[in-house]
Amino acid sequence: MKKRKIEELIFNIIMRVSAFIIFGSLIAISATILIKGVPAMNLDMITKTPSGGFFLGKEGGILNAIIGSFYLSVGATIFALMICIPVVIYINVYASENSKIVHYTRLSLDILYGIPSIVFGAFGFVLMLFLGMHVSLLAGMITVGLLIIPIIARTMDEVMRQVPVELKEASYSLGATKWETASKVLLKQALPGLATASLLGLGRAIGDAASVMFTTGFTDNIPHSLQDPAATLPLAIFFQLSSPIAEVRDRAYAAALILTVIIFAISLISRILIKRFSKNTL
Repeated sequence: MKKRKIEELIFNIIMRVSAFIIFGSLIAISATILIKGVPAMNLDMITKTPSGGFFLGKEGGILNAIIGSFYLSVGATIFALMICIPVVIYINVYASENSKIVHYTRLSLDILYGIPSIVFGAFGFVLMLFLGMHVSLLAGMITVGLLIIPIIARTMDEVMRQVPVELKEASYSLGATKWETASKVLLKQALPGLATASLLGLGRAIGDAASVMFTTGFTDNIPHSLQDPAATLPLAIFFQLSSPIAEVRDRAYAAALILTVIIFAISLISRILIKRFSKNTL
């Protein structure tokens, strides 16, 4: 009995310490960004594009990177969803659970999930050259879309697998087709999880730097078409932190603060959507 109490105490301590490390890391990162970023923050940072010499400490802002990140992440997420939703519906509705295609599809997604983003960037660069494209917003969308496909697809897959099998059987017994069952039963029940998966992909897309370094390029201008290069917040932070000028490095923390606020907003929106959509599920 004494041994069991000791084991319980040890694991209780480990869990508390682990929770403290997670919470402490969040506080430490947030505090660092706030302390260093707030003094360098001003209205110009979010309302102006870089003027000549911005990365040398002169006037301007990072509006180009904010808008570029928004275009890139939204476009990449839409591209990923166009592939993920049919794949997830197929392996959960049309294909047999024990079929090889389901097994290999999930295995492929798991492998892709673990591949570093810089590898996706290198692949995107090779694909871009093969297709005769140049660095552009479109090339970045495709590359980042490929990066977040395994994240969104595997999350959606796990959510769909949690839907009670009785719902599918009841739908089939009433004469519904597989497509009707998928679109009107499974997707509706899994809607909170699907929204979460989409926002997870969006958050990853807006915060990644390595996959866009060779494909999206960087520019001081706001992109006006898919063929234009685009700046992103992660690359703007990277270039500013690489500067030998202290003022420019301080601006990098202000840019990091903007990116953190955007990620926080995405997380908050995801929770609101989950709560709202959950009212329509069993």
